[in-house]
Amino acid sequence: MTYRGENRTIQADEVGFLVGAELYQPNPPITLEDSLDELELLADTAGITVAGRATQNLKQIDPATYIGSGKVQEIHTEILNLGANVVIFDDELSPRHQRELEKVFGENVKVLDRSVLILDIFAQHANTREGALQVELAQLEYRLPRLTRQWTHLARQAGGGGGRSGNGGVGLRGPGETQLEVDRREIGHKIGKLKEEIESVRAHRGRHRAQRSKLGVPVIALVGYTNAGKSTLLNALTGSTVYAADQLFATLDPTTRKLSLPGGKSALISDTVGFIQKLPTTLIAAFRATLEEVVEADILVHVVDASHHNAEYQIEAVEDTLAQIEVPKIPRLLVLNKMDQLSSVPSFKTAENYDAVVPVSAIKGTGLKQLLSEIERIMIENMVEIKVTLPYKRLDLLNQIRENGVIDEEEPLEQGVKVRAHVPQRMAARFHNDDE
Repeated sequence: MTYRGENRTIQADEVGFLVGAELYQPNPPITLEDSLDELELLADTAGITVAGRATQNLKQIDPATYIGSGKVQEIHTEILNLGANVVIFDDELSPRHQRELEKVFGENVKVLDRSVLILDIFAQHANTREGALQVELAQLEYRLPRLTRQWTHLARQAGGGGGRSGNGGVGLRGPGETQLEVDRREIGHKIGKLKEEIESVRAHRGRHRAQRSKLGVPVIALVGYTNAGKSTLLNALTGSTVYAADQLFATLDPTTRKLSLPGGKSALISDTVGFIQKLPTTLIAAFRATLEEVVEADILVHVVDASHHNAEYQIEAVEDTLAQIEVPKIPRLLVLNKMDQLSSVPSFKTAENYDAVVPVSAIKGTGLKQLLSEIERIMIENMVEIKVTLPYKRLDLLNQIRENGVIDEEEPLEQGVKVRAHVPQRMAARFHNDDE
């Protein structure tokens, strides 16, 4: 079953107008125009044709309209001239901003912000049950405090698939209760149900991870800014055919493949959802079950589009998100992708935080041998020593040590085989338990 396109806010062929505001700060990490360029890419991915844009420098955010009433009227005139029916703000709007702007622009113009746009793209690209659950939860949690008469139809749209429609408003309204209050309660009920279902998904993933951990196979997580080329790199390293496209958030659902390393060892490598600046907090929270793949990995491979003029900022944006989801201090490798578009290897100040930096071109296949060698080197360097005597009836465990670790000494005894070896951390814990 496919879930692509469920719970979308945006309709095809809508005409958009972008609005960016900049509070004064010395040496901003990214220019307002660059941020709006990225917003335009997001709009294009969502199916919106952008007709124009406006910017505003602010000393402080206007409490009513975000950018001030004069600028709002100026934009209103501009969108009428351009025939735009969607106004998209580059920053997240408060519920009050949303309401006041909708009053000015009228009921025929949608007022969206970057968060809604990203959520809509995720809804469009949610191809699995898990992805659909996570996106719907994020959408509802975002919409709940912003619910107005214009948004009430969304409560009835959301949850339409997979038997999650919940109870309708008929027969639920108490004395003096408005339709808005009923809709808020209904959305609250759906949020609770979705959290239960996602918790079930989380438990299922946990069981899978526990099984992998029992086998002791190292896990590598690919992370990076959206459109950095993670899926293309996964395909190049493993020979798989994961969907990859030159667009933002082409793939959402985590994909795990077996990775063969030069010395004959193997690992599991997982592609994860791409990150982006100003990623909605509701989305990070909803995708926590998926992002646990990152939290519990043995090695992080951070893929960056080295050809992008804001590559340094994109690296920092990913690192900020990793800190937000509390990724522990584990070995990290920085992959400078798309080197086929550059004449020399760029240097980034953040590179000093990584165990290795490897330039590659995933699409051309260059640099992949060096990348695999570095992954294997980091894996071996972070192995821990075990000393264990394995009974002859458990020689399958000896084979696991050979496959995933390095045997330093092996001595046959009457009661079994005495082994001194270096193995991945997750495997070491298991053999410690077995030895007891």
